[in-house]
Amino acid sequence: MEQQDYKSVIEAILFTMGESVSLERIANALEIEKKEAKRLVNELMDDYQNSNRGISIIELDGAYQMCTKPDMYEYLIRIAKQPKHRVLTDVVLETLSIIAYKQPITRVEIEKIRGVSCDHAVNKLLEYNLIKELGRLDAPGKPLLFGTTEEFLRSFGVQSIDELPVLNPEQVEEFRQEAEEEMKVDLKI
Repeated sequence: MEQQDYKSVIEAILFTMGESVSLERIANALEIEKKEAKRLVNELMDDYQNSNRGISIIELDGAYQMCTKPDMYEYLIRIAKQPKHRVLTDVVLETLSIIAYKQPITRVEIEKIRGVSCDHAVNKLLEYNLIKELGRLDAPGKPLLFGTTEEFLRSFGVQSIDELPVLNPEQVEEFRQEAEEEMKVDLKI
């Protein structure tokens, strides 16, 4: 392997690990002597220092780590402060609607209403902090109960669950008939 190849491997190791890596581990990975590994790491450190890059390699008590150059922190803070855009797919939105209107509700009850697994949707809603675990149902297996959060209320511009739109009975019947027809079509295919 050529010197540049070794440096590429060191770069990949430091980038991937995300934490400091001892010189011994680097040398073992490359199957070279520690002295040679140190020379290559130092050259790589110089390469980063002498070029106009946003990252550098630092030494921490005989170990090395790739990190952001301090003069880049201002830009990282700016990007971290930008609000994250959440995308609620139809499946996630449907699951959220069921939880909002039927809470507290278990995963099994959600799946019974939807007719399919809801693990991914529930996990996304938990990640987005739109729902939370409310406790456990006093039933065999003690299933988790889910309900909406304050973040849900903020996101949908309501002060309480009571402000959610109410479906009139005709709409409910219409939706039921559409669902039954879809089920018939699915069964024929």
